Amino acid sequence: MSAAFDDDTGNDICADFLIEAREILDQLGEQMVALERSPADRECLNAVFRGFHTIKGGAGFLDFPPMVAICHAVEDRLNAARSGEVPLDADAFDGAQQSLDLLVDLLDCVAAGEVLMPAPQALLDGLRAGASGGSVAAAPTSAPTAEASDDLDDLDFEALLDSLHGSGGIPGTHDAAAVPGTAPAPTSAPVASAPPANDPPPPARAQPAAPRKPAAAPHQEDPTVRVDVRRLDAMVNLVGELVLARNRLKTIRPRLRDDELDRAVTTLDAATSRLQSAVMMARMQPVGRVFSRFPKLARDVARQLQKKVELEVIGAETELDRNLVEALSDPLVHLVRNAIDHGIESPDARIAAGKPAQGQVELSAQQEGDHVAIEVRDDGAGIDPDRIRDSAVRKGLIEAEAAARLSSDECLQLIFMAGFSTRSEVSDLSGRGVGMDVVQSKIRELSGEVQIQSEPGRGSRFLIRVPLTLAILPTLLVELAGDVYALPLVRVVEVLSHERGQAMQVDGQTVLDLRQQPVPLLSLRRWLGLPETTLEESTAVVLQSGEQRFCLAVDSVRGREEVVIKALPKTLRGLAGYAGASLIGDGRMALILDVDALYRTGVRGGR
Repeated sequence: MSAAFDDDTGNDICADFLIEAREILDQLGEQMVALERSPADRECLNAVFRGFHTIKGGAGFLDFPPMVAICHAVEDRLNAARSGEVPLDADAFDGAQQSLDLLVDLLDCVAAGEVLMPAPQALLDGLRAGASGGSVAAAPTSAPTAEASDDLDDLDFEALLDSLHGSGGIPGTHDAAAVPGTAPAPTSAPVASAPPANDPPPPARAQPAAPRKPAAAPHQEDPTVRVDVRRLDAMVNLVGELVLARNRLKTIRPRLRDDELDRAVTTLDAATSRLQSAVMMARMQPVGRVFSRFPKLARDVARQLQKKVELEVIGAETELDRNLVEALSDPLVHLVRNAIDHGIESPDARIAAGKPAQGQVELSAQQEGDHVAIEVRDDGAGIDPDRIRDSAVRKGLIEAEAAARLSSDECLQLIFMAGFSTRSEVSDLSGRGVGMDVVQSKIRELSGEVQIQSEPGRGSRFLIRVPLTLAILPTLLVELAGDVYALPLVRVVEVLSHERGQAMQVDGQTVLDLRQQPVPLLSLRRWLGLPETTLEESTAVVLQSGEQRFCLAVDSVRGREEVVIKALPKTLRGLAGYAGASLIGDGRMALILDVDALYRTGVRGGR
């Protein structure tokens, strides 16, 4: 490194740099797409410049020359646009986007302890040539201010980290004092006159820290503290145990009939609920952490496919458990790519169909009760159910007779089958039959569901619903032959009673007439291989699986209860129909049922 640190201090600083640089790069991807749409937006241009400038300062301090070279070249090109000498063009945006990808790769190398490869000379030359209007040799003179700040001293980098850790937010997101065409504020990337390894500390060394005072002004963001995720996880586990103890006391209380115990349990119940909420909020993160990378992804995929696509992000401030935020990244990447690759037509095809040449993809999130709904919608060609049916039969994924009985909605569900694809040729993006089955599997692991709606010629809509947190799950407890089972409450539509004589047989499937709508009926006793009860009246829980609803017949319903999800023993993992287990209020173990697997094996599978 370019400064004298012990190993622990150096590692801590490098770890902080990696975290903050990745956040800045995520935002730069979104900002670069916005700038490409509006190249004359001075505020956006300055924000992008500050982002690269900040990463360059930290990389120079930690002695990562390839990062410095890439950021410096991009700065040269951006500075030429800021000064009005050379406007940004397609080559400039392509070079900047390629630079972002390289910086991400370099950060991964740093995190893995690998040697950094030199920056591609062709990329550097292209950016510098663009900065000088075509002459590579003249490029270094285009950004004298940036040239002076390749390295940072100890106090400068400490100020940089302070600015990144909540005092004023991440550079590039806002700057109230920014003036178009001027150099960025000192807190974004402090200036040092020479590398700290070769320069003795001058008498006025503390002066660069002076610009840190405005960070404490009342208008700045609230201070934050970085906490090890393992500590948060430990707190969540302890709160989970407390919830179990609270549920146990609430179950025992009616039997004892003691007024003082009632008051104590009521107080404990309220305090536990508040503590549970507070701990969960500490783990919450805006889904914008995931959404911020998608404008760049959409832009890159569209350019690769020679399509015109605009991605609109809605509800990025919606908060979700951090584990869920990270787990949703890959499924959403698949859905956005597929929306552009399979959904959005080529510009010529859209014009021929009477549509604008530019396609629209919408990525949105909103909280709905105790779960979050995330939607990927496009205005493309839509999905033809008959084509899906034919493709599945042709690939041997389903028998022709069974396919002929499927409704249009059920045909759409076939795209989630492993190995399904409508592409006749393999490309870098699709055609291998891998993707949508991964999406559904991942969402099911998160106790969520995926629904599809599509209309040929008008577009498609993929709706993901996941619980707010994976740690504690609101459930409906049902009882069967003395055992208790838990159903995720987000999947429960209603509870109703029915007489045995009300059930009918339609095409070999037992159904109930639910308000003049036949709904498949699955007996949980039959599914478990238990003898049917002799009672004439039974209780049915109406459940939602994708676009389909079905009734699950049980002996009785115990009511709602929040349970702490525990993984199944290794011997039971992968067993269809079970998602986990939990202790309930009376001390018994309850198995958490997988609603999608119940429908797949009990209704569609004919079990």
